[in-house]
This record gives sequence, structure tokens and C-alpha cells, in this order.
Amino acid sequence: MTEQAIMLRTLLRQRHWQSYTTFCREYDKAARQVDPCLMGKWPSRAQLNRWLTGELKGLPYADHCRVLEAMFPGTTAAELFSAEAVPRPEVVVPPVVAAAGAMADLTAVYSSRSAFTAAHPPSALFDNAQSIDAAGLSLNVICQSYPDHQLKRLLDEGTRIRCLFLDPKGAAIKAREAEEQYTDATLQVLTALNISILTRLKARLGDATAERLEIRVYDETIRFNILIVDGKTCVVQPYLPASRGVDSPTLVMTNDATEGGLYPVFVQVFSSLWERSKPV
Repeated sequence: MTEQAIMLRTLLRQRHWQSYTTFCREYDKAARQVDPCLMGKWPSRAQLNRWLTGELKGLPYADHCRVLEAMFPGTTAAELFSAEAVPRPEVVVPPVVAAAGAMADLTAVYSSRSAFTAAHPPSALFDNAQSIDAAGLSLNVICQSYPDHQLKRLLDEGTRIRCLFLDPKGAAIKAREAEEQYTDATLQVLTALNISILTRLKARLGDATAERLEIRVYDETIRFNILIVDGKTCVVQPYLPASRGVDSPTLVMTNDATEGGLYPVFVQVFSSLWERSKPV
């Protein structure tokens, strides 16, 4: 059966909010911020299914749109319900429990990005950061998991942020989609959306502040997701064959000048990619 690749559905999968119970809980969290009177007024299970399968004509009622936009800051209701008809099976990957270890400057190893995020939420990584360098595919940890107003606060306070995305119009992202068996341009759409979130944020900043947010793209075979915070902590994920990035092991290392450590290796990988990239 032909389904609709609804952006809302893609984002719910990315955040592991696709179960009805989890969706309602997150809906209430956002409703509390928008208008407490909207708490408990989430859609019925059948109604949510219509939203996610493309059966809805137009947009939901205005109150639903307000809450959904609060759930996904920087994304409009129209974008959330944008769609392209494709045949695609539903695949749900359960979270994996973390396992830790250490060697040289390696301070922790987690069995998946989900396990890492549970132990190190974006707020703990970024709230007091002075510099953030990120390279990978869609960079959801910055664009989907950390609020726009917090990114703006960081930039206003002097934090420098460099984001390097896999080019949503390039050949490498199409190859990655084929490897992960996507047939609906999911990675292209999500990456383009995340880039637009940052470009819109940058457009709202003053000139001096905007210079501290750099956005670039590259079109090469993706091998790693790299996050470097304050020149001290480096988080790395390899991209495994046919597996989503969220399911890959996650390595954490610290810049402690350990001889033979991994930290300088991945800093060099980031720097090399950045030099070969092009600005958005």
C-alpha cells in the first residue's frame, strides 16, 4: 500500500516518540508551554494515525498546530504535514542499554546513540559550551533535540557553532538512503529541514552574532558523526552498513593529551572535512 512520507512521522521516529502513549505525553509537555488548557486534548489514536499516514486533508485544528509547532521548534505545521507518496514499511528499532569502557583517552562507550543521549542529554552537553563543532548527516542532536531559543542564547553569549551537514542535494546522501533502504528521500528531507532551521535562526541574529554560527555541507561518503565541545570532549559514531546512525555505537573521548589517544584523530577528521566543504 502507498503511504505518505509525512515529516511529522519522520520526526517522531527520530525521537522515538512514535508510540501513542509517548506521543500523548510529549504533546502534554508542549501544551503546558503553549496553553495549559490544551493539556489532555491530544488527538485520538485513530486521528493520529490519519495524521501520520497522509489521510488528513489540509492541517489539523489551530490548537493542534500550535502544540505541534511547540513540540518541534523551528518547524511549521505546514512543514510537519508535508508529504510525498512512497511505498515504505514501518520499522521500529528498540533502544539498547548502554555499556561503558575506557582505553587511552576513551572515557566511555555506548551501544547506541539512544543510550548515549539517555546518559548525556543535549542540555548537559551544550548549556555552558563556548564552542560546538558538529559534522555528520542531519545533526539532529543540535537541530531537533536542542531548542532554538537555547541555541540563540548560546550565540548571543559568544558561543561559536560550526555545523557540517551531508549535502541534501548531493550524491552521497542518496547513496546512504539506498544503503539504509529508504525509498522516500527521508534523509534528504530531514537534512534540508534541519539546515533551514539553522538558516532561519541565523537570519534573526545581529551581524556579529550571526558570524558565530557557520553552516556548511559536504558531499562525500559518510563515515562518522562527530561532535566536539569546547575542545575538550569528542563524541563519535561510525556509520555502519545498512544501519541507521541512531543505532550505531557511540564513543566518548576527552582531550587529555594521552599519547596515542583518539581525540586528535577525530579533530583532524573534522578539520579536513570542514576545509573541503562549502558554505550554505
